[in-house]
Amino acid sequence: MTGQGPLNLDTSRPHPARTYDWYLGGKDNYPVDEELGRKIMALEPRAKVLAQVNRAFMHRATRWLAENGVRQFLDIGTGIPTEPNLHQIAQRVVPDARVVYCDNDPIVLAHAAALLRGTPEGVTEYVQADVRQPDSIIEQARKVLDFREPVALSLVALLHFVTDEDGAYELVDRLMSELPSGSHLVVSHASADFTPQKSKEATETYKAGGITLALRSRDEVGRFFENLELVDPGVSLVVDWHPELGDPVPGQDDDVVPGYAAVGRKP
Repeated sequence: MTGQGPLNLDTSRPHPARTYDWYLGGKDNYPVDEELGRKIMALEPRAKVLAQVNRAFMHRATRWLAENGVRQFLDIGTGIPTEPNLHQIAQRVVPDARVVYCDNDPIVLAHAAALLRGTPEGVTEYVQADVRQPDSIIEQARKVLDFREPVALSLVALLHFVTDEDGAYELVDRLMSELPSGSHLVVSHASADFTPQKSKEATETYKAGGITLALRSRDEVGRFFENLELVDPGVSLVVDWHPELGDPVPGQDDDVVPGYAAVGRKP
């Protein structure tokens, strides 16, 4: 596993990966993360359901990709390991599938060793980098992935933390430009299309915690796939993307899940 070294954890401010872990019922978070999570729950009581819905989409998309011949995966913004993780889903279908995880929170790397224990060396790896550092990610991922063969780039519940000012679209284009024909882009993304006032308040709450949200419309999410061939059903509600590939999340049908998901293939 690459990128190991002394941990430099900032536990004075919440982090998206640790807050997401709290939503999922994990234990690898801190009081500041739980505090932010509870504030969001006060605005959106179904926040934990929304996190689980995104997780379930990742499972379904990974399963679909593996069943359709994809053998390599680059998962950026992976978050704190929660079983079953992407490599476990993929390797159930393709035992020799290669997976590189990437996150910018050192605690993710700290917990990776336990999850990856027993996996073949050089097949599943973690690297520490930010999505805003695409060249570093590409350089490190090349040590495990063969960029001459198709790769699935997974950006699940990540891009709504990357603003247009940070170059969200350019970053995705840069990453996809390194991948060959037959590669795929996987995205799930929160949106303000459904509950604009609640979304505005959530954005302000995250901002007060030092985290910027960039909630995008359906058309804006679709822009990430402009040069790709969308897999049916295109840009859809997260719960509507091939629901037959997994079990529904309890509570997902109680109200609309305010986000979109899509998978696109590079021609």
